[in-house]
Amino acid sequence: MTDLSRLIRPRSIALVGASDRMHSIGERTMTNLLEHSEFDGDIYLVNPTKTEIRGHRCWPSVASLPATPDLAVIVVPASGVLAVAEECASRGVLFAIVLTSGFGEAGDEGERAQVRLKEIAEAGGMRIYGPNCPGLTNVNHRLGLTFSPSFPHDLVKGPIGLATQGGGLGRNVMQAMDRGIGIGLWASTGNEVDLQVADFIHYMADAPDIKVIVTLLEGIKDGAKFVAAVNRAAANGKPVIALKVGKSEYGQKAAQSHTASLTGSAEVNSAVFRQCGVIEVDDIDELVDTAWLFARAQPVASEGVAIYTSSGGTAALTADAVGSSGLTLAQFAPHTRELLGELLPDYAAIDNPVDTTAAVLSDADLIEKTLGAVACDPNLGCVIVPIALDYGETTIQMARTIIAAQKGCATPIVPIWMSDRLGEGYRMLVEQGFAPPRSVGKGIKAIRRWVEYGRWKRALGAQMPKVGVAMLPRANATRTLSEADAKQQLLAAGIPVLPNALARSADEAVSMANTMGYPVVAKIASEQIVHKSDIGGVKVGLQDAIQVRQAWLDIMGSATEHRPDAVIDGLLIEKMAPRGGLELMVGVTRDQVFGHVMTFGLGGIYVEILRDVTRRMLPLSASEATAMVREMRCFPLLEGARGRPPADLQALEALLVQISDFVLQNADRIEEMDLNPVWIGASGEGALPLDAVIIERAELEVAA
Repeated sequence: MTDLSRLIRPRSIALVGASDRMHSIGERTMTNLLEHSEFDGDIYLVNPTKTEIRGHRCWPSVASLPATPDLAVIVVPASGVLAVAEECASRGVLFAIVLTSGFGEAGDEGERAQVRLKEIAEAGGMRIYGPNCPGLTNVNHRLGLTFSPSFPHDLVKGPIGLATQGGGLGRNVMQAMDRGIGIGLWASTGNEVDLQVADFIHYMADAPDIKVIVTLLEGIKDGAKFVAAVNRAAANGKPVIALKVGKSEYGQKAAQSHTASLTGSAEVNSAVFRQCGVIEVDDIDELVDTAWLFARAQPVASEGVAIYTSSGGTAALTADAVGSSGLTLAQFAPHTRELLGELLPDYAAIDNPVDTTAAVLSDADLIEKTLGAVACDPNLGCVIVPIALDYGETTIQMARTIIAAQKGCATPIVPIWMSDRLGEGYRMLVEQGFAPPRSVGKGIKAIRRWVEYGRWKRALGAQMPKVGVAMLPRANATRTLSEADAKQQLLAAGIPVLPNALARSADEAVSMANTMGYPVVAKIASEQIVHKSDIGGVKVGLQDAIQVRQAWLDIMGSATEHRPDAVIDGLLIEKMAPRGGLELMVGVTRDQVFGHVMTFGLGGIYVEILRDVTRRMLPLSASEATAMVREMRCFPLLEGARGRPPADLQALEALLVQISDFVLQNADRIEEMDLNPVWIGASGEGALPLDAVIIERAELEVAA
């Protein structure tokens, strides 16, 4: 991964296109750099028509500069960008930020210019940031490499790093600073002709001034780079919170028109996020609330939540939200309950939720002691203090006590400001860095994400996820293996299948069935017929030779009627699966961003109807296989619900890992794989695919 330190903190900067024309991009960028930044390195203004601007010398070109800058910020019109880029690359400039629009987002001509821009940079060893971006903002070191007039107003330093592709939503997150959020670095990468969001996530993973990484994504161009970056962050103990737009068809079209990025499959993106520990959120407010909670404290093993309020209705509302989200109200330690009983009036509720009633609000010392006692209880991870209304001096006093109680305890206190009236109490909490969520629902969502990440991290232990992306260009042509060939490959790889053989005549079918022992299944064998049941190409439960002969006649007749064009190899005769058990499915597809992805869930006819599936990027570890199985909504069926015997989970999880290994060993040729149904018996009976479809890259045969 490229060292971005000379981009984030350059020693010298050339501003190419500096201007004194008010409100132009060149003028705004220059003003931010000269007047609102605190940069002590060399700044070179470049403008061929000026000798000086605002008392600062101008040079006519990058070539004429007295020294080579680390960074060039390019703000010239699109028609002049390529020439400037060539000059910078020839001069040995390390990085170029191209603020100018009119490239890949602007049609075919812009795309050609963007390709040429990348070629120029690669030839000269220069890295490109942009084009079509608002720039780079290093708040912790007060450096604004941007044309935004908001730069001087969004300067609250802090431990959050922000990496986005779009500028508008990124600035929206930056302006959460008005709630007390501190954002140390914002990179908004635009069209990503070269440097991508992943490069900045990777940089922030190692940056000592960044504790939490936030990203807004429209698309992911390089899955391997993204996975490596978020894995680096996880290894360094830095949570990554992501908001991915383009989940719906409408959103995908909007994202593609905006940055021409790959939006990818929403289901696959979410699966990869979950696998790598990336915390996915659904909206900006959730992004901000969640990020700031992580910035304040990392989750601990004690997951219990406490509620502290002076309103009975608010206590009930918050308790409902806690329960509905799957969180747990903590059981207070005996000494906490004893202290609350001593200090609070008899009519107060001292169990969790704690309802002090409004009668004690006038006693600040009492509130501070009781809130502090709750916050220091060893059985909980955080304390929620929902504030239902702005009540003037009373609410100001509540804010003071929250601030004082937090100073004596490491457990985060999360005040939730529920009122639309943002009074002095709210301002005090903001100034002290509490950044109160604005509703109970929003606050609970952030806490749930926080708790779930803690579970993921504890389950992982010291072992980081071992996931990689094996990428190949999209196949020009594919071919589908017959079921017999597919199962032969599985068997050769050590994956269990039922005894089967390909019969090319009715007599062979009877002989094979007699050898296997009844009952058997007969299935049409043809590479052209994938969905065999749809054309009457399957007969199950055949008990004797007469039924096998009749099955041959029926299946061949049906195949001739429905698919006269298909080449028929014969019938696959297979031993019938034992009675009982459940039908599951395992599928593998090659995602265009993340490589091979496994889908697992209910099989048979239910997969399309219920869509109870989980996904993982390959390779699959044993722990990930266990997690996949347990994430399914139907998992209670496998555990043995309603008197069913427990399923053979050990065999099922081993099968998932075997399939993953098989795909990775043949990653250069396997495009898709569908094992449906996969039969799983009771504990000790095993798990094995009953049907198998493998789709290969056809061009490999041509090359051979």
